[in-house]
Amino acid sequence: MLTPQKPSSSGRRHQVTVSRKHLHTGRPEKSLLVSGHKKRQGRGASGHITVRHRGGGVKKLQRIISWKRTKHDIPAKVVRIEYDPMRSANIALLSYADGEKSYILAAEGMKVGDRIMSGQKAEIKPGNAVPIIAVPIGTPIHNLEVTPGKGAQLVRGAGTGALIQSKEDSQVTVQLPSKELRLINSACFVTIGQVGNIDWKNRKIGKAGRKRLMGIRPTVRGTAQHPASHPHGGGEGRSGVGLKYPKTPWGKHALGKKTRNKKKWSKNQIIRDRRDK
Repeated sequence: MLTPQKPSSSGRRHQVTVSRKHLHTGRPEKSLLVSGHKKRQGRGASGHITVRHRGGGVKKLQRIISWKRTKHDIPAKVVRIEYDPMRSANIALLSYADGEKSYILAAEGMKVGDRIMSGQKAEIKPGNAVPIIAVPIGTPIHNLEVTPGKGAQLVRGAGTGALIQSKEDSQVTVQLPSKELRLINSACFVTIGQVGNIDWKNRKIGKAGRKRLMGIRPTVRGTAQHPASHPHGGGEGRSGVGLKYPKTPWGKHALGKKTRNKKKWSKNQIIRDRRDK
């Protein structure tokens, strides 16, 4: 549910946020928090900046999410739905019959008190994790495994959902949110339903200060920079790119250049690319 803000300033006049009235207001489950989580300001393992325009932001506590759902055939109860500062989707705290607790992504329609289960015997309802071969065609799913047993890697953002198109003996054809058609091993586990917090994509940030709180620093256009700082810079007055092709600050192709490593990636599992019209 979207909630417009009172226009107490120019920044808040057009700001629209997602309501959190239905979420848990207390602290998260202490046993499921990662201690020592460190912000890297866009730097990789070598200490060099690999992602620009990152830095600052408020401190966050990282929650441990159960991507593998390995507690098969053990019923669990949804204790509460919580906000997670690390992701766009909300998370649900599960309490299993044996006393163990874990976090999962909250599916659309999931409520406090619902009974959730994973495994071959789990019924087809939002939040349950089952092998993809057991899911009826046309059922929305999320948290898709790519390699059996590795844990969910695809379709994890707020409001996203994939659809099963067809089934074969060992492969299932799935349409991802990007409209890409991909083959998934029939032994891979998926979660039934669509990821919750659907209105997340319709929010409006409203002001630059909220971006800074998220850890996102300003981005300056290349044409507004000094020619020593960017290939697009310089010139008298306002000027365009003025080059053969748009370039990065280091002179590389900025648009249309394929950068995927062919040695680490195979198109065998992709039937229709997401870029195809």
